[in-house]
Amino acid sequence: MPPIDRYGSDVLSGDWRAPRRGRSVEVAAEPDLVVEEVETGWVGAVVRVEKAGGMHVVHLEDRRGRTKAFPLGPGFLVDGRPVTLTKPVAAASAALAAARTAQSRTASGSVAVHDARAKVASGSRIYVEGRHDAELVEKVWGDDLRIEGVVVEMMDGVDDLAGIIAEFQPGPGRRLGVLVDHLVPGTKEARIVEQARALPGLAQHVLVLGHPYVDVWQSVRPARLGWEQWPVIPRGTSWKHGICAALGWPHETQADIAMAWKRILGRVRTYADLEPTLLASVEELIDFVTAP
Repeated sequence: MPPIDRYGSDVLSGDWRAPRRGRSVEVAAEPDLVVEEVETGWVGAVVRVEKAGGMHVVHLEDRRGRTKAFPLGPGFLVDGRPVTLTKPVAAASAALAAARTAQSRTASGSVAVHDARAKVASGSRIYVEGRHDAELVEKVWGDDLRIEGVVVEMMDGVDDLAGIIAEFQPGPGRRLGVLVDHLVPGTKEARIVEQARALPGLAQHVLVLGHPYVDVWQSVRPARLGWEQWPVIPRGTSWKHGICAALGWPHETQADIAMAWKRILGRVRTYADLEPTLLASVEELIDFVTAP
């Protein structure tokens, strides 16, 4: 019978010096990579890497939109494992290839027409409720609309939609497409649109469509902002102010609201960052006002 080893295996065998979480590995600081800085516990997504003060720093944006810079290198965790962040050089060639591919498409996914001059504006128009709607449509569909010579204008609300349509004087060669916020059954918006659609003799020259969101902000996929879903704001609370408050963003002034929208719009890159309901409505309106 072999002797019993009272002390077990050799405690010095193997790599006994290895850290409990494992040895640090190099990881390229790609945009949107979520990391934790060990010393401060700051958790955020990589926004950019730049050279400052003779050294490379990585900017991390937390879930509240706050940004903080740290020296690029060791001292970070990804999924609880230690990493050394490096410049995204390895991915540069892939990013360049992706950028070249993207240049062949507009933000709406259409084939890009390079060096094409915008057409003289046609008589047809697309009306949206406010500035934020117009800026979002411009960012995603602006290239397409300029090629087609279609202008997007703001209505500043839809309370007098029937009067707005009548003032536009739609007719042959002068079509009007209207995008309405919060167009769901039983709402004030639904009743206003129903009345406008009943205007005699305009059906073939006017198309009114909408989306179900309280505000066009909600048409941006929440994942682009690092959220699972948009916060639910109780009735009686200004929706945009309530959203900013729920997310911990400044919301006291109109400038605060404008900055919040700028932050949201900045996350929109292409049509893929928007909800399908808005996409379908805008695409149908564009087809309508550009039809021969």
